[in-house]
Amino acid sequence: MKIKEITDFLEEIAPLHYQEAYDNSGLIIGNKEDVVHGALITLDCTEEVVEEAISKKCNLIIAHHPIIFGSINKINGNNYIERVIIKAIKNNISIYAIHTNLDNVIHGVNGKIAEKLGLVNCQILKPKSKLIKKLVVYCPKSHVPSLKDSLFENGAGEFKKYDNCSFSVLGNGTFRPKKGSNPYLGKENEVESVQEERLEFFYNVESEKILLDCLFKNHPYEQVAYQIYLLDNLSTEIGSGIIGELEEEVETGNFLKDVKDKMNTDCIRFTKKVKKTIKKVAVCGGSGSFLLEQAKTKKADIFISSDFKYHEFFNAENAIIIADIGHFESEQYTKELIFDLLREKFTKFAVQLSNVNTNPINYL
Repeated sequence: MKIKEITDFLEEIAPLHYQEAYDNSGLIIGNKEDVVHGALITLDCTEEVVEEAISKKCNLIIAHHPIIFGSINKINGNNYIERVIIKAIKNNISIYAIHTNLDNVIHGVNGKIAEKLGLVNCQILKPKSKLIKKLVVYCPKSHVPSLKDSLFENGAGEFKKYDNCSFSVLGNGTFRPKKGSNPYLGKENEVESVQEERLEFFYNVESEKILLDCLFKNHPYEQVAYQIYLLDNLSTEIGSGIIGELEEEVETGNFLKDVKDKMNTDCIRFTKKVKKTIKKVAVCGGSGSFLLEQAKTKKADIFISSDFKYHEFFNAENAIIIADIGHFESEQYTKELIFDLLREKFTKFAVQLSNVNTNPINYL
């Protein structure tokens, strides 16, 4: 099996265009055409993890956090990032990262946290927009059926649980072919009027190149008249954080103890217990302070995340409880999530969980 078979599957679940602008998800080291013998799943890619991959004969490491975020000017082994890169390349080990794109799908990192905490009726806390575009094209009526079919086959008109979605309206188009043109209809320097349909299709942004290639290939006109619109529609299944509910209200102190146990953390930093009981819970794996206002707006009793700075705790404003459980702790079950996805899809492929604890923080 080739690396691309694994990465293509992961990107069906969490497409790369779902990642944040600052992120670097995807195949970071290696060639997607290489044959993969075994995959090691980890939260972070460290030197110790690469050594573990070598010992377990895994030539693909799948990490949540990318080993490379910013630019690298030199690779001399002066820091752990450079040393990981050197060691991986020397041992023909590829490294793949599935980071904020996995954060941003409803059954991804935050969905796993919600599952661990027993939340129900889960929704995206901050839905994403600008992931859908609309293609408008004008086509002579005679070619509409074949053009629609070809566009549908290449991803146009897919919307949640529906496909072959389109809208059309009949009208008359006019044009005059200039000298040197080769029109499908009409004659040079003569105004032509033809019955056309205006066709409209929704599509996901990652499909654009394929759809345009298909459009130009299957449309009869020498110059295709088309328009593209970027839509602000919010997605109900793509975005940051999760908000859900407990089956029953739980006394706040007991809930915090439950969180500490289920999330296997040695420390929870939390604000004043302004809620006597907890029912509505917002969560975000990793650094989630940017979602606090959304959690307050949606009337969450508690917001569970990590990496809150001292002054950010004041922003709870006695309207919500902030519970900072630690970055590693909030994302630790991501390994389990990726492992289960791969084992279910590739039942005979060697997928292993890393035994290395990559948490750089210790508690006393």
